[in-house]
Amino acid sequence: MKFFVDTAEIDQIAELNDLGMVDGVTTNPSLILKSGRDILEVTREIAALVDGPVSAEVVALDAETMIAEGRKLAAIAPNIAVKVPLTWDGLKACKVLSGEGHMVNVTLCFSANQALLAAKAGASFISPFIGRLDDINLDGMEVISDIRQIYDNYGFETQILAASIRTVNHAYQSAMVGADVMTAPPAVIKAMAAHPLTDKGLAAFMADWEKTGQKII
Repeated sequence: MKFFVDTAEIDQIAELNDLGMVDGVTTNPSLILKSGRDILEVTREIAALVDGPVSAEVVALDAETMIAEGRKLAAIAPNIAVKVPLTWDGLKACKVLSGEGHMVNVTLCFSANQALLAAKAGASFISPFIGRLDDINLDGMEVISDIRQIYDNYGFETQILAASIRTVNHAYQSAMVGADVMTAPPAVIKAMAAHPLTDKGLAAFMADWEKTGQKII
């Protein structure tokens, strides 16, 4: 499974990238706002830092302007994936931009039907939002599983990018149902390393080591 980092904070991306935990980055208008940075500037910096796809989102609502914005974002670097919303206009923009050879990430997906349309429009990535589905008492993992089956049934190459990952269980479950990619905040990725039995075992080892009175260096 590929790990994308869902942030626009350069220092957090760099830390995970140094550990080999970054296969790509996703951003959105909310993350750009949180960073306090100019969208073109920070996107250029992220794209230079990581080798994998960097999703940069359009903000227009009509297809024509989405396409123009997408072309401008794609011109920043070869590894930019233009992010468009799963609306009819977004699908139109996806078709044009993907036809021009640009990676396109279709976001705000909440159903298998929507994912099927995005694949037909040539999306490189489809981003179903797990956490937001859970918020309204729907099973986000069931949607991921349904998309996986549909894509496998027909050989679609669109990658399933599990988004709105909020917990380590979301990460685990996404991998189990066959998502190609997950995008998660840095804190969630780091939390995947934590386990209370690891902490307990380490504490016991350290207590015993202290009793030996020895040192390694």
